[in-house]
Amino acid sequence: MIETPEANEHCSAADVRRALSALVPHIAPYWERPLRDYASLVYDVKKFRSGHPARRHAMELLCGCIERAARRSGYDVEEARNASLQLMASPVLQTGPHCLLLIEPDAFYTHLFSLLGPNVHNREWYITYHASTVSFSEKAKKGPGWLWLEDEPLNVFGLPRSRMDSFSICGLNGPYRFALSNAKGDPAPNATAAGLLGELPSEEFASAADAIRAANQTLWRGKLPSRIKLLQLDDFDIADLVAHHLEDAASWVSAGFIGDGKVAESILDAMDRLNIGPWQGWVRRTTDLFWRMEKGRIVPLRLQDNVLKARAPSDFKVKFRPGSIAAALRQREIVPSLYTVFLVTSILPGVRALGGCRQTIYYPLMRYLTAIGLERSGDFDFLTEMREDDQPGLWGHRVLKPLNGNPFREIKLFRGAETPLETYAAMPLVQSSGDLASFISDPIWANLSGHIASGAITLGSEEWQWSGS
Repeated sequence: MIETPEANEHCSAADVRRALSALVPHIAPYWERPLRDYASLVYDVKKFRSGHPARRHAMELLCGCIERAARRSGYDVEEARNASLQLMASPVLQTGPHCLLLIEPDAFYTHLFSLLGPNVHNREWYITYHASTVSFSEKAKKGPGWLWLEDEPLNVFGLPRSRMDSFSICGLNGPYRFALSNAKGDPAPNATAAGLLGELPSEEFASAADAIRAANQTLWRGKLPSRIKLLQLDDFDIADLVAHHLEDAASWVSAGFIGDGKVAESILDAMDRLNIGPWQGWVRRTTDLFWRMEKGRIVPLRLQDNVLKARAPSDFKVKFRPGSIAAALRQREIVPSLYTVFLVTSILPGVRALGGCRQTIYYPLMRYLTAIGLERSGDFDFLTEMREDDQPGLWGHRVLKPLNGNPFREIKLFRGAETPLETYAAMPLVQSSGDLASFISDPIWANLSGHIASGAITLGSEEWQWSGS
């Protein structure tokens, strides 16, 4: 076991920039350059080309997922096809913001940043995956269930606390309808909230994630006049994508990853080993590859004797076989874990993933875990191709994070001659990224900075070689 240094609670913005520059050297030259240059870098991806049949097949299945998601979002057949063709031409996916309303600052400014890259490269689509296996509430009345308007926290769906603290926004336990209510239960108690509520969809939805997805399409088209089209993938889109893999014997997910269970076990064992060294906490084994969906909640599963089992008091179990797991995904009994999401959306098809402060570290470690699985399955040609991936994961969430940002003010400026997008595009990255609060307030990042300084983590480490940096 590797000894870890004493934990620190905080690190400085300068510490974070040094750590990022060390671990992701491509970032280092961009701190003092305009944000548009960094956006151009992260969206500058070579057209998909692969000599490996499993990777080509993974991309074909992902393109099918893109087309289905586009059709579900109201685009026609030709538009949906064009979205998948763009993914082939420019395989990059924004995976930073969770499933939040477009107007929520944590999401809004990442979406603004992600308009810069496609604009520079003359792309038609902005494609994003927003995790929906998250609860309604976070600390300090933040999260998908809350929206602060005019310095007042509003309950997005008007839910009682009993339906927020432990429920997932992907849960099919609706109906859900937008309310924007205050602590007294008054709907839309201020002018900003009343105006926004009038623009949000008024119908009921089976899940909060469906409601947010529909609302974001409405807000994107009405509030952000842009030639670029928004496409949002959620966890049900990915559940169906995984099911397509499992129903196809040509897929590595079906034959290799699930197979007889040995590859999956080797990945889970490697995940446990990561958590007793300097990478402790970055890829946590919160569930084994899938979550159980149960009455609006997600419940961890454990892989034992080729069976996925939920913890007590649930008696749910599903055989760890391609057909059984595919059926459970189709029936919305389970959804993919974050590792499984990245496996089918990015690692296998070779798509660059843009993410936030933790993803910059855990994503390369997920690639390392996949490499262990590929080695266990004997697919060394795929391993060789993976080693050649060009910057497969980059920092792309909260790289634009103005202090005291106000999305409503920004949206009004979009109607003027000069948009806030042009103003932010000219800012140097060191300024546009603000105080890096999401990094410096995170104890795991403070520990990482210490490990880099002490030499416990180096660019040459076996785990980090899969970062593509």
